[in-house]
Order: sequence, then C-alpha cells, then structure tokens
Amino acid sequence: MATWKPDASFYPSPRMAMKAPPETLAYVATFDPTRQVPDSLAVVDVDPASATYSRIIGNVAMPNTGDELHHFGWNACSSCLCPNAPHPHTERRYLVVPGLRSSRIHILDTKPDPKAPQIVKVIEPEVVAERAGYSRPHTVHCGPEGIYVAALANAEGEAPGGIFLIDHETFDVRGRWEIDRGPQELAYDAWWHLGYDTMVTSEWGLPGDFENGLVPEVLLGAKYGRRLHFWNLHTRRHEQTIDFGDKYQLVFELRPAHDPTKAYGFVNCVLSLEDLSSSIWVWHREGDKWAVTKIIDIPAEPAYPDLLPPVLKGFKAVPPLVTDIDLSMDDRFLYVSCWGTGDLLQYDVSEPLRPKLTGTVQIGGIVARAGHPAANGKPLNGGPQMVEVSRDGRRIYFTNSLYGVIDEQFYPEGLKGWMVKLDASPEGGIAFDEKFFVEWPQSHRPHQVRLEGGDCSSDSYCYP
Repeated sequence: MATWKPDASFYPSPRMAMKAPPETLAYVATFDPTRQVPDSLAVVDVDPASATYSRIIGNVAMPNTGDELHHFGWNACSSCLCPNAPHPHTERRYLVVPGLRSSRIHILDTKPDPKAPQIVKVIEPEVVAERAGYSRPHTVHCGPEGIYVAALANAEGEAPGGIFLIDHETFDVRGRWEIDRGPQELAYDAWWHLGYDTMVTSEWGLPGDFENGLVPEVLLGAKYGRRLHFWNLHTRRHEQTIDFGDKYQLVFELRPAHDPTKAYGFVNCVLSLEDLSSSIWVWHREGDKWAVTKIIDIPAEPAYPDLLPPVLKGFKAVPPLVTDIDLSMDDRFLYVSCWGTGDLLQYDVSEPLRPKLTGTVQIGGIVARAGHPAANGKPLNGGPQMVEVSRDGRRIYFTNSLYGVIDEQFYPEGLKGWMVKLDASPEGGIAFDEKFFVEWPQSHRPHQVRLEGGDCSSDSYCYP
C-alpha cells in the first residue's frame, strides 16, 4: 500500500494537476435496471492512439445482484499531500464502489492490471449500519484523513442521512463523521473547502421517496432537498443552513473551486416548481457567513403533450432537468448537463457571478432525440447526465442514465445507454469527438465516470 515516493498522480496544486499526462482509461459504473444480473464496473479505452479506442475493454461483475452502482471514487488522491493530515506515501490504487440501493461497498484494486480491476473486499451493509449508523452510500471523496462517504439515510432507511469515514488503507469503516449535525436531516452530496476548513453538504430525499421513482406528492409539496449545509470541517459541527425556498427542489451536485484560496463553489437545482426551469447557484462568503446567489436560469421548453411521458403531459413542456455539473481544474469552465432537453452547456465562470455561455451540444433528450455523428443517424434517448472533465480541461466525458426507476419515468420507452466525449477549446467552445461513441450493452446502463489518475471531481488540493 505505501510507496517510497508520493504517488505520481498526486499533485500539490490544481495548476500542477493540469499538466498531468492524458488519461488512457475510464472506469464507468454500470447497473442492471431489472436487478436480475450483477452490476459491473466497465473499463473504457480512451486513448486515441489505441486500436480499441472508444470500446469497453474490461468488465468486472459484482458478486451480487441489485446493488445499483451509482457514484464512486478513489481511496486516495492529491489531498494526501495536505500539511494538516499528510499521507504522501499512500497510493491511488483502489476504487471504492458503493451500491446505492444495496448499501454494499466494493473495493477494487486497479494496480495489478488497470484494464482488469479485481474485487479485493466487500463491505456488507450490516457493517456500515453497525459501525456508522448509515445506509444508501452515495458520494465518495478521498480526503486528507481517509475516505469520506455521504449516505442518504440512517441504518433504518430514514432520516438523518450523513457522512461516515472509511480507512483508506485497511478499508475498515471508522464511523459517523458528524459530532453535532444541528438541523440537518436530508443528505446527498458532500465536498469541502480545505483552505477554509469548511464542509458543504446538499440534499435529495429519503429512500422511500426515490427508490420507486420520484413521488409527485413529495415533489409538489416541496419536501425533497432544497438546502445547503455548512460545517466546520475540523470540529465536525454544523454551522449554517441556507434554504433555497419552497419553489426550488433537488439541490444536488457540489463543485467547490479547486484553488484552495477561493471561497466559492457551484451547485445545481434540478427543478423549479414555478416554471420547471433548472438553475445554477454560487455559494460564497458574505461577511462572516456563507450566502448563495442564483447566476443561471435554464428554462423549460414548450412541447406537444403527445411527445411527452405521462409524468410531463399535463405541463406541455420539457424541463431541462440539470442533474449534474462539473468544473474545470482552472475553475474557468462550468459544464452543465440538461438530462431532459439533451443539452450539454459550457459556461465561462472566470467571474463566478457573471457567467458567459461559451459552448453547446445536444444529444438525446425527451423530445429532441438528437443523434451523434458516430450513431449512423439513429435517434438517441436519455440525455447528458454524469459529466467528467479531464485534468487538463481538454476532454469532457458523459453518460446518459440517471437512476433506474427515474429513467423509466422520463424515458418510459426504455433508456438505451451510451457514453460520449467532447473536445474543448482552451478559450471556450465544445464539439463532439466524432470517433468516440460507446453504445452500451442493453443489459446495463452507464452512470458515473472516473478517469485514470484522477479528474476534475475526484481530487482536492491544499496549495494554490
């Protein structure tokens, strides 16, 4: 596990990480929506010089069925170089892959053969429940002291959800992170500002309100997540809540600035109950408190009811459904996935409160069914969902499945999985790589992407 020198993929600063060599492999969490076949971790060749470019070249089946692999991450990353809790000789070697539905966590070793990872440990849900008091593990982040896992529910599947830690070498579950959670009940994403000793968490809902699909009564009653929570990262105590208001639902993905001297970050709100729009917000300091400012509104698009799934027919519109965002390593470009309309948007956020739209592509979409240059004119469904950016900011990868039962609500004809890649210009602008289109096997759907050596949502840094 330990090495004589720091892992070559660890970088003290985001500026140095941008000079890392290009990735040649992508790891993709894939799941069987019928829960009849084991989920798997797929390995995709992303090396343009390779004869197997844009193909699935490896597949690791999980030992059980029904896990619903979703988000995952590395055991260790650049935060191991932080001076407050240094672990410079730990390796970025293991992928930590939870099942969101099963609460089972898989540890996969990528070192012997990066193209064929091996399952070396499975943490059963009973262990997570007993040691941490949580279930439904969602977000995985490698932190200075260990592996942070955000979970959506307690051991009984109810509130509160929260965070627990796993040792990044032994993979023992250490326990619950929070000392004082204050008013926090719902959970979803979690990330931090290491330079400001601050943890930020967001909200989705409880398992009973999403495991069988989004519940209209809960949504229209504004009972899904709508708050950000700010914590003291060192004392593990809740310090502040910001409520977006009852018209905003599903405050999801957290993307803090990579530069540890910057005290701001971006978060998406999936849906406005007022007009079905999505929005992007910035959290930032305002005096001695945190505040949020809405910077982008993305409107719903009118549509004929006959073209819409039952859940949307009465609204006569397609909501953008912004379900993921990602921030380039230099904190310049924000990528926004519009799963409903099929748009992937690029904004220049050099001035965080004054974003400028610099690039747009469209693929899939509830109504658009836009194709891809390599798909031979075939209409595609699903839309841009989990998005990942290479460390140098030149390549953007994304997949099209959100969550099994929710896929069926918005794409009831059956979502067919795919993964694509965009090329990004250094000064703004994006375009499809016409040679990169991975059509997923029908038994599975792809969700989160992790890039070999790290990416723009895997690592955090202690030096500017």
